[in-house]
Amino acid sequence: MSLAPLLEHLKQTAALSQAAGILSWDQEAIMPKKGAEQRVEQAGAMAAVLHARSGDPHIPEWIAAIDRNALSAFDLCNVNEAQRDYDRATKIPARLAQESAKAASAGQRIWAQARSEKNFATFIPALKTNIKLKREEAACLTDSGGDLYDSLLDEFEPNTNSAELLAMLEALRPGLVSLREKIAQKPTPRALTGHFAADRQLALAKTIAARIGYDFDAGRIDTVVHPFCSGTGGDVRITTRTDEADPLNCLYSTVHEVGHALYAQGASDAFMPAADYCSMGVHESQSRFWENQIARSRPFADWLFPAMQDAFGPFALDGPEQLYAAVNRVETGFIRTEADEVHYNLHILLRFSLERALIDGSLEVDDLEEAWNSRFERDFGLKVPDPSLGVLQDVHWSLGLFGYFPTYSLGNIYSACLDKAMRKALPDRDAMVREAQTQPILDWLRSNIHVKGRVLSAPALIEQATGEAPSAEPLMEYLNAKFGALYDL
Repeated sequence: MSLAPLLEHLKQTAALSQAAGILSWDQEAIMPKKGAEQRVEQAGAMAAVLHARSGDPHIPEWIAAIDRNALSAFDLCNVNEAQRDYDRATKIPARLAQESAKAASAGQRIWAQARSEKNFATFIPALKTNIKLKREEAACLTDSGGDLYDSLLDEFEPNTNSAELLAMLEALRPGLVSLREKIAQKPTPRALTGHFAADRQLALAKTIAARIGYDFDAGRIDTVVHPFCSGTGGDVRITTRTDEADPLNCLYSTVHEVGHALYAQGASDAFMPAADYCSMGVHESQSRFWENQIARSRPFADWLFPAMQDAFGPFALDGPEQLYAAVNRVETGFIRTEADEVHYNLHILLRFSLERALIDGSLEVDDLEEAWNSRFERDFGLKVPDPSLGVLQDVHWSLGLFGYFPTYSLGNIYSACLDKAMRKALPDRDAMVREAQTQPILDWLRSNIHVKGRVLSAPALIEQATGEAPSAEPLMEYLNAKFGALYDL
């Protein structure tokens, strides 16, 4: 039997999934407030259609009739992904899939309100609903005696064991804490201060996005509460946010989301699962690489400083060297998305451990704010002043995205591995970055990561790209070298 019926089914399913993604983008970016209740029903209806398509009884018939030995690696991956989605869909009741989508749509709106009001109690009922549904989903997917959280993590980072992942990330803690303590003994570089108009921030953000390869004919930038990227192929939309006292928040949030967007725009096929991103850890490696190894580098400061002067006029830093120090200031702070590279993974470890406890039932929602505040004070030495700076700062749990957080740290690990290999392949990379002429860097990522899709597992993809199995060693080497030089350690 031909592969064509299965591929056509997959293409139509992907098209509907992309339409659902646009609905989600619209809700966060431009939807009028009074559309919220309708959007909940729309999200639920779309989820029901997608669930039915993923569990279509024709899928196993089509797959059974295919000669797998005659397939290319790409088409074999399409078949395997269809089987994987079918297995997942047939284990999860349609009712549960629809309820989860509606809860995520409603939860995001309630979270945004609770965050603006700095009131965790407002969000508690919606979060309880999301966790109840996620526990139920995990139970459907988990074999007897298995770890419920692993089944949720598998959606974002396939075939990953959360206990082993936690051990790997916890192994970073001593080195990060030691580096933080050494830096704390040194003078803190001057911060960027002043007033920076929002419209000029957005104009500069768009310039940076274009310079590092974002295709505006296949995307757009909007402002939201919590920045994100959405879409694939010819329609990849990014969002950012502005703070007129802190343009770096806007600029680096934009670069982060552009990193995601470059991966999505570089997919070899907009509709086939084999061409989709490999894992969220690999996806995050792209955003973190562009944000940290490129845009927070010393060479990039040589381009960024005059670009900021053109955008804002003179400001309270004397040159690229001081700007480089300012964008890499190591300070203990409350907000993950604003955290420096030394503290960032400590933020992730906090969230990772708390959400595992929420799913296994050892932590209940009523106790979450206190658990967050206690853990934060233990890890960071600061008392959380209000929930908008603590448990309410991230959008993920409102959307039911349990299992997502640890992929940020995996992204940091993978990005350092890629950075190490790229420097060998492109010895003149710093000169490119100094002029913000980064096409060869994007080309390297396109050929080694973007066009590979998910034919290989994430560890295998990183090993193929770098010549070495992924490990945390390059990340700690990078951090120690960068901040050791910055702070004269």
